[in-house]
Amino acid sequence: MPDDPQWLAAAARLAARGRGLTRPNPAVGCIIVRDDQVLARGWTGPGGRPHAEAMALRAGGDRAQGATVYVTLEPCAHLSARGPACADLLVAARPARVVVGVEDPDPRTAGSGLARLRDAGIAAELVRSAAAADSLEGYLTRARLGRPHVTLKLAMSLDGCIALGDGTSRWITGPEARAHVHARRARVDAILVGGGTLRADAPRLDVRLPGLEHRSPERWVLSRRAADGAQTIAAPDDIRSMDGVHYLYIEGGAQTAAAFLSADLIDRLEIYHAPIVIGDGLRALGSLGVSDLAATHGRWAVTEQARVGSDRFTAYRRVREGEA
Repeated sequence: MPDDPQWLAAAARLAARGRGLTRPNPAVGCIIVRDDQVLARGWTGPGGRPHAEAMALRAGGDRAQGATVYVTLEPCAHLSARGPACADLLVAARPARVVVGVEDPDPRTAGSGLARLRDAGIAAELVRSAAAADSLEGYLTRARLGRPHVTLKLAMSLDGCIALGDGTSRWITGPEARAHVHARRARVDAILVGGGTLRADAPRLDVRLPGLEHRSPERWVLSRRAADGAQTIAAPDDIRSMDGVHYLYIEGGAQTAAAFLSADLIDRLEIYHAPIVIGDGLRALGSLGVSDLAATHGRWAVTEQARVGSDRFTAYRRVREGEA
């Protein structure tokens, strides 16, 4: 159906409302539609409940019967002490169609949610949606690679410096860019800096936008020493032990950024360029051990560009082998 991708993209935008709040569950979006009119919508609640389908069905009531349900992730089919499976809720609601954007990699559901709907006589279809997959990238990365989806943020001058030569760094970017960073923090489960950055700058690593303070992520430090008020990992690969963390945001410093890039553990780069030139300053990245261009650390595709106050924001996606 030509409208299916658009409705799934709309459900993905709904899912973004729960991002950073739903762990250990993924943030899912659901829309119930009839005759191109939205009857109800839902997204995963804080702590993972209610699920998006349950929220939408509760709002839609009997109107879901004979309608089309769009959901970014395959409805769960496994039993839970916290409530019935979403596949069973949909069977009881009797929609005409259920359109799913991403099959659930969880072996307790994988394919069986769609099968349960079909067995009940509901037209259940998997319409692979890039928008839905993007909205679930943390959950999918955790399921497939056993680690969080990792974003590295760098704020630098035009010539790639993050501070003056003596270490003075406040402020490279303007207030609009700093607010933009806080909005990004509100979308993640955990934020990490290196031990040197923590000791030198004592960053708060919280969200300070009015009304979003409750969305401050967990604080983590890459260090072999204990850190007051933060959890620690000793090496980049230890992010696999971050229980339930789907989205990790790394803010520095230069050696920490280089360590994660060298380990090929960065999925997304977010770079803020300030319109200043420093010259003999501290570089944004430590050594990556690159000796020739063929040995550079991966390919990156631009996914987003914006002017943020006087600064320029650019986001890149890591292009891995076999990807376009």
